[in-house]
Amino acid sequence: MRYLLVALLIIVFGYALALVLQNGTELSVDLLFTQVPAMRLGLLLLLTLCLGIIAGLLLGVQVFRVFQRNWEIKRLRQDIEHLRKEQIHTAQLAAAEAAASARHEKTVLDINPESQNRTPL
Repeated sequence: MRYLLVALLIIVFGYALALVLQNGTELSVDLLFTQVPAMRLGLLLLLTLCLGIIAGLLLGVQVFRVFQRNWEIKRLRQDIEHLRKEQIHTAQLAAAEAAASARHEKTVLDINPESQNRTPL
């Protein structure tokens, strides 16, 4: 991956250098806040290319954050649903165990009715 990035940077640098060298025509440029009386066309193209890349990266980062948050929300909702099902299953097991215990106590009391009539005194 690192070599691919270095190769890509070399290609972009070479392209930028070719733009500046091939487009040597000078022209005046109004840059909103100031006016440049003479700027090479290749340098202007390079400047606009860099501004476009920076704007695209910033926009891409913001869009990726939105997608990342949506993915995280979806994952958390799935976790909540899984935990809810697990909690319901645990509650059902506890209820079944309590019902079985109550039946066992009732059966034991039914088998030994004379132990209920005796008093410790």
